[in-house]
Amino acid sequence: METKNIIIIAVAIVIIAVIGVFATGILNNDNTNENMETTPFETEFMDGSFAGKVKLVDDKEKFMHSYRDKANKITYNISTVDDSDALMDIYYLQGVMNPEKRNFNGNDWNIYFTQAVEGNDTETSNETMNIIICQSQAEKQGYLIYMIIDADSKVNATLNTYGESYTDFVEPLLNSITLKESKNVPKIYEEFGLTEDQFAEQMDLIQQVKAGNQSAIQQISG
Repeated sequence: METKNIIIIAVAIVIIAVIGVFATGILNNDNTNENMETTPFETEFMDGSFAGKVKLVDDKEKFMHSYRDKANKITYNISTVDDSDALMDIYYLQGVMNPEKRNFNGNDWNIYFTQAVEGNDTETSNETMNIIICQSQAEKQGYLIYMIIDADSKVNATLNTYGESYTDFVEPLLNSITLKESKNVPKIYEEFGLTEDQFAEQMDLIQQVKAGNQSAIQQISG
């Protein structure tokens, strides 16, 4: 049975997360968020407040929304799927792993830190953006927040929970979040253009890779 190359798909979806879902550390620093403006937001599946002045820039899709903090040069992409754990397993193949685990307002969150080169031409660009992915999986629905920090942002970012990007932006955001169960949540396998059986087959191979069977990668990309 012919299936799509899920490694290529994973690369594509990481790029999508970086440039916008809708196709469009310093330990000691002087910045503080005590007097920072906050911006409330509300979607069908999640409510909360951003730190800073944040503007909605795209909500064409019901279960995906994009927000922009122009002053701090930060983009937030917020989405939901039925199985966000499976999506993070796919990201594992791209080197996103070992999350920090936190609980905010009774919700368990996995917090991943990663980086990506700005733009599509990785050979000519050396502008590195920092990305923080916050993922929470409930019984029937998963929730995802991508915080994408531009390469020229003045916000201090580290690949851990000590950077300003986490302490002054992510942590207050997650503390404000209320997760809501919604109807007709997108199926993750449909997002990849696969049947449920095809997607299950690919995920089985990914689990084999995570367990140490590197030969499974050839089957994924074959």
